[in-house]
Amino acid sequence: MQIQRSFKEAKAKGTLYLVPTPIGNLQDMTFRAVETLKNVDLICAEDTRNTGLLLKHFTITTKQFSFHEHNAFEKIPLLLDLLESGQDLAQVSDAGMPSISDPGHDLVKAALKKDIAVVALPGASAGITALIASGLAPQPHTFYGFLPRKSGQQKHFFSDKEASIETQIFYESPFRVANTLENMQAIYGDRQIVLVRELTKLFEEYQRGSISQILEHISKHPLKGECLIIVSGASQIEDSSERLEEDDLLALIQKEIEAGNKPNQAIKKVAKAYQLNRQELYQAFHNREKD
Repeated sequence: MQIQRSFKEAKAKGTLYLVPTPIGNLQDMTFRAVETLKNVDLICAEDTRNTGLLLKHFTITTKQFSFHEHNAFEKIPLLLDLLESGQDLAQVSDAGMPSISDPGHDLVKAALKKDIAVVALPGASAGITALIASGLAPQPHTFYGFLPRKSGQQKHFFSDKEASIETQIFYESPFRVANTLENMQAIYGDRQIVLVRELTKLFEEYQRGSISQILEHISKHPLKGECLIIVSGASQIEDSSERLEEDDLLALIQKEIEAGNKPNQAIKKVAKAYQLNRQELYQAFHNREKD
């Protein structure tokens, strides 16, 4: 067992500070983050060029140290030596919270093993920022980060997560979003999602709708900039279906028919996507056809 009192005890060793940086808008840098970066002895940066621009903007002159996924294994022992000698270090990623999708977590684990205090500062996080404005249930949620790139691996991943009730958060390249959504739709059905791009920047955009609607839109309007995909959990599908009137459901079936599906295939697809009784939906559709 280990108890860390971050600010109550005098320490012979240094402290490792995890400092978030803006994910686009520089005004999201906190006063505490600026002061911490000014006061530490060394800043461990994922990309010293990117961080250098940030430091210059806030007139921070602290020396940088290159620390990224390709050199982490050899650099961690040196950083631990500095911390044990009493120096305070800050670790930053290119954007957002460190330790997420970068080698910061390995440094944290190594520091804790040496009984070195690790202090995290709150700040910008793309996943949480997008989630709370998505309109999908903010809790429970699960952050997965980047998906596997290969189609087969993605489908296997989605198959494992198909029944998960949590809202799911993914990062994705704009060049792979369409393929990813097609793989997702093949397993999840036509769920409600929110595609977010250029978060906190001038061209910030939220695209809210079903997977098929988003796919149709981005086929006409190619994506640019960094993207996140927020996906409704399995338990939310039924909730969304309750908000759909019969006319809406029949319109979805008609859209599937116009896309080339036979009526029974279209009914089956909509019923699966919204967890509805297929026979009841079939009856409603054919009753409408008779009218």
